[in-house]
Amino acid sequence: MASESIHVRVGGPLQAHIQQQIGENGLYENASEYIRALIRKDLEGQDEAWAWLRRQLEPALRADESEFKTVSADDVIRRNQNQSR
Repeated sequence: MASESIHVRVGGPLQAHIQQQIGENGLYENASEYIRALIRKDLEGQDEAWAWLRRQLEPALRADESEFKTVSADDVIRRNQNQSR
């Protein structure tokens, strides 16, 4: 697979943050290594979010239709307001 380059310009606080993450005092050798680590972490977070959503939906997808009840939008709004209190 051919390597493609993406060039990004950052300045100010973003540049200062990157500089803190690289070099002698940082965890990364260079800015590219740090950016790749951030992208990997973002991808892992997406995978975790999808896995969480799948776990939440599985019981409903496996449930028998007789277990469901009809509710209105107002019912859902009321329920959510009660849960947030």
